[in-house]
Order: sequence, then structure tokens, then C-alpha cells
Amino acid sequence: MSCVARLPYLSLSVLLVFLLVLAGAGPVGAVDGPRVELSSTQAGAGGSVTVTGSGWRARALLTLLVCGQAEPDRGVTGGTNSCANADGRAVTTDAEGRFRRALPVVEPPVPCPCVVHVETVTGAGAEADAALQVAGHTVEPLPAERSGGRLSLLADTRLRGSDGLLTWFGSPPARTLEVTVGNVGTSPVKNPVFQVGTAHGVFAPQWQDQRWRGTIRPGGEARIELPVELAAGAHGDYTVSLKYGGKVLAEHPWGVGRPWGVTLFWVLVLLVVPAALFRGGLAVVDHVRPRHPGHAARPARRTGLPALPRMTKRRAGTDTGPHTPATAPAPLPWVTPDAGPDDLDRSSASPGKDPTTKA
Repeated sequence: MSCVARLPYLSLSVLLVFLLVLAGAGPVGAVDGPRVELSSTQAGAGGSVTVTGSGWRARALLTLLVCGQAEPDRGVTGGTNSCANADGRAVTTDAEGRFRRALPVVEPPVPCPCVVHVETVTGAGAEADAALQVAGHTVEPLPAERSGGRLSLLADTRLRGSDGLLTWFGSPPARTLEVTVGNVGTSPVKNPVFQVGTAHGVFAPQWQDQRWRGTIRPGGEARIELPVELAAGAHGDYTVSLKYGGKVLAEHPWGVGRPWGVTLFWVLVLLVVPAALFRGGLAVVDHVRPRHPGHAARPARRTGLPALPRMTKRRAGTDTGPHTPATAPAPLPWVTPDAGPDDLDRSSASPGKDPTTKA
């Protein structure tokens, strides 16, 4: 009976613990994104601040820059051209996604308000800003927010497509860049113009403007598909970047295979062309070579057999008319059928006498 009485109290205790866990999980999830904090919000040029971060991807490579014309809520409005790129620093997060790095304070190339801008270099894109007041640097108000709204990345990018037979022979590789963006501004974005860049290795990307037809309302999202094409014969490791409003939204690696068909073509050319020239040269030499009419045909090869006797000439005055039958030549003694050595001796001894008659 006591066990039955204790069961409601035990269930109530489990329910309270479960509610406390849920209540504690709410604040943790709310601050689970990338964060940046500074040891001091104000410093003069030539000094330094300590930048600490948390909530980043583990073992991620980050860049730290002092940028002007920026606010944490709006980001760097002028892109990386508004930052002191030469005096930036790099840092790698630990296994828990945290870092700590000293950053020198320098004057950015544009007026303040200024921030310390932290952004990932490779992998999925992520960024965060912390306000910094650079003492002695010019301060100007930020430009008015564009009426076209503000787009932000919502999902990872993807390159759709594959190489064909023509690409194997040097045709330009082509893909379709797919990315999901959302409008976090207060006004709709109509027919936005994106910048798609392709970079090979450590070289800077080459940007190309591409317009996407459509309207993204405030709070809405859209799936953007933009074509990407490289130069003919391109191969190696490339990086495809997407920029909007001077801000890089996404980056995606692209490994392009070597066009072995071009190599095979040149190998065949190096083998076939010299052979054809050689055959043509032989034909020309054989055509222009002088001919000697006095040269007779080669004599017949001697076989070692005895020569056959010549046919006897007909006697003078013998009728050779068309009605005169031709006299058949006498058969050779050694090829006469059924002729032996004794027969040959008898025929040679007395050609006009029967060997069976007595003398």
C-alpha cells in the first residue's frame, strides 16, 4: 500500500526534473551560434585587443579583421574592401569550437563605425562581428539600407551537373550553383543581381554578375540556381563563391578532372604526322628517281637440272602446208614409259636393229 502511495510522488519528481531540463535547454540553444567577444570595445591605433569566440565549427580556420563602415546588426556593408586586410590574423578553433587570439588595432581604409569581423575561410560559411571603437579615426554615418532588402544564406550550397565526352576533350566545364537564401530585410528583393566568382587555388576569384528573375518578400526564402562555367581545358581545384551586396554568401569547392582527351589527341598527332610525312617523302623520292631502260630483267635462277635438247629443225623442202600433219618429236629416252637401263643401252647400241633377232 505504501508503494502505491509513493508512485504519484515519484512521477511528479520525474516530471519536474524533465521540465527543468527543457527549461535549461532553451537558453543554451538560443546562444548556440557563432559569437565573438573583445577584451576592450575601445582602443587606439597601434594597440591590440584580445578576441575570443565560441560556438564555431570544430577545427575551423577563421580570419580576424578590423573593418570600417560596419555594425554587428548590418555586417560589413562595403565587403572586405572596407577592412584592414594586411593586418588581419588567422586562428583555428579547438575541438569545442572556441578560440582566443590577439589582434592589432589599425585604422581601416574607410571611416568608422568599426567592428572586428570574424569569418570562416573554408567549409560552410559563418561569420560574426563585435563592435570596436578605434580612437582617433574618422566616424561617419552608415549609408541608408538598400531598398532591395537583405539576403542571407539559409542552406548549404550545391553544384549540380557532370562532365561529358566533350569536356574530356577540352570543352569548358559547366555546373549549376544551387543555394537557398532568405530575405531578412524589411522590404522585398526584386530581381537581385548576384556575383558568381571562380578561383583556382590561391588566386583571387574572378567575379561575374548574374541576375536572378524573381521576388523574395521579407521573411521569405527562395532557391537560387545560377550557371557556372570555367575556361576551356580548365582542371584542378576550384572554389565557386556567391556574393550579394558586397558580402560573400557562400563558397563551394569544385574539383575538375584533367581533359585526357586533349593529351591523347596530341600524342596521336605526334605519331601520325611524322609517319605520314615519311611515307610522303618516300613516295616523292620514288617518283622523281631516274629510270634506266638498258637494265634487263634478272636471268632465271639456275636449278641444277640438265638442259633439255633443242628440237631438231625440219629438213629443207619439207612441206609445211596447212594440210601436212606435223611430225611429233621423238620421246626422250630417259622419260619413255617402262624404259629401264638395259633398254637404254640397247637403243643406243643399235638404234635400227631389233635386239631380239640374232646376228
